[in-house]
Amino acid sequence: MKLNILIPVIIILVLVVPLAFSMFYVVNEAEQVVITEFGKPIGEPIVTAGLKIKTPFIQQIHRFEKRILEWDGSPNQIPTKDKKFIWLDTTARWRINDALQFYQALGTELRAQSRLDDIIDSAARDLVTAQLLIEVVRDSNRVLNLDIAELEDTEGQLGEPLEEIILGREKITQMMREKVQQTVPQYGIELIDVQIKRINYVDEVREKVFTRMISERQRISEKYKSEGEGEAANISGQKQKELERIQSEAYKEAEQLKGAADAQAIQIYANAHGKDPEFFAFLQTLETYRKSTNASTKLILTTDSELYKYLKNSQLLRR
Repeated sequence: MKLNILIPVIIILVLVVPLAFSMFYVVNEAEQVVITEFGKPIGEPIVTAGLKIKTPFIQQIHRFEKRILEWDGSPNQIPTKDKKFIWLDTTARWRINDALQFYQALGTELRAQSRLDDIIDSAARDLVTAQLLIEVVRDSNRVLNLDIAELEDTEGQLGEPLEEIILGREKITQMMREKVQQTVPQYGIELIDVQIKRINYVDEVREKVFTRMISERQRISEKYKSEGEGEAANISGQKQKELERIQSEAYKEAEQLKGAADAQAIQIYANAHGKDPEFFAFLQTLETYRKSTNASTKLILTTDSELYKYLKNSQLLRR
């Protein structure tokens, strides 16, 4: 009896469990789903997460990422406008913004990556081949913070003028991004960004580029040296000018002090002379004796000499 009941239960479970698995499915936060019936899409893509229901065995689910995806191309050898070959390595970020259109146009992410290879590489090749090498590798006309106009002053001594950049690497990358963005929407793809990841020179170009870089740096070095020498001369001239000014002011002040001291000395002498002219004359005569005679001096004077009068006048000496 128990066996007769168990067998139908087992048969029901065998039928119901696969049916349930075929009927219910889960969509997570990072994906979107397209439902097809006999290979044809049914309804709009399902972009909300949760437990979903479909017709079992008839309808199929196709899952696609909602997150940002990475595209990383292979390096391509591309000639520039001035016939210099470079290895260009690009990268991009993209996402599926219309899962139904994406499924109808491409079907899988692998085919989408392959299609992006063709689109991005073609856009990169078209833009790079239309530009000079310097446009692809540089963003501006400034080299080590010196403008081309500044370096042209020394053109006669330092070689050719630098090539002027019209677009630059950043602008070319932007143009590449805009060109790809015009193509990918038909595949249900939104291109977020395209960047030039790396540029390498082929061997024959590398030597020319290095020579050019050395020449530019030499020009910049000469410019800095010339400016430095000019600044040094200016500083030296200012120093000499300041030194002469200080010396002139010091001499003027010294002369003023000497003049004031002489005037004060004269005033003192005058005051002393005014108080006792005879005594002042006596002191002056003694000072003359001290300066004009010593132990080896022989002085011959007449008895009426003015210089000898104080030696003859003992009364004055007693004072």
